[in-house]
Amino acid sequence: MNRRELFSGSIGECASPQSLGAQLIPNVLLRNQDDVPVRFYDDLVKGKHVIINMMYAHCEAFCPMITARLVEVHRALAPRMGRDLFIYSITLKPEQDDPAALKDFARAQHAALPGWQFLTGDAYDIETLRFALFRHDHIKIDLDLESHAARLRIINDGIGRWLHVAAMASPATVLQHIAWADPPKSDAQRREENRRLQQQIDREVARYGYRKVI
Repeated sequence: MNRRELFSGSIGECASPQSLGAQLIPNVLLRNQDDVPVRFYDDLVKGKHVIINMMYAHCEAFCPMITARLVEVHRALAPRMGRDLFIYSITLKPEQDDPAALKDFARAQHAALPGWQFLTGDAYDIETLRFALFRHDHIKIDLDLESHAARLRIINDGIGRWLHVAAMASPATVLQHIAWADPPKSDAQRREENRRLQQQIDREVARYGYRKVI
């Protein structure tokens, strides 16, 4: 799909979740930190639950902070990472960030972890991907690369669910948004979750006199 089709094409109401993702997400060819070629949609997103962010290796401000936040998220969800949940960090500056630079960045940030790939590729393809996943539909904001590094895109392609969250939101908020894209739970699972939540609320009320965590 070229960029014109991406922004002007219509999507039928009867499209399945995966066919919807195939139409919305450019299947561009990228290379990961191990210099392995991958198709973004077919190999990385199709049917999967993923967390996507934009970054670049020589960033000295927000990128290391956001990557550190994602390391926290990875730690909290470690049993799922590389199994049913994946993180993809895409460079905003592919002309600077070859696979080796991304690999060095991942190591330096303690982010060389299972289920996490750092990606580079052709500059035009990455810009197309950036607009498909992070655009605000505001020309001034969308032309500012830094604005697209400030959010995480969460996609569960298997059920056609898309969300986004501020990259520097609290770990609890990021984890909550990821959970919102989980597959529907059974009645028994929901009852057990509600039971644990009520126990947590009861502990907070006993200690503070009110529910502390919202």
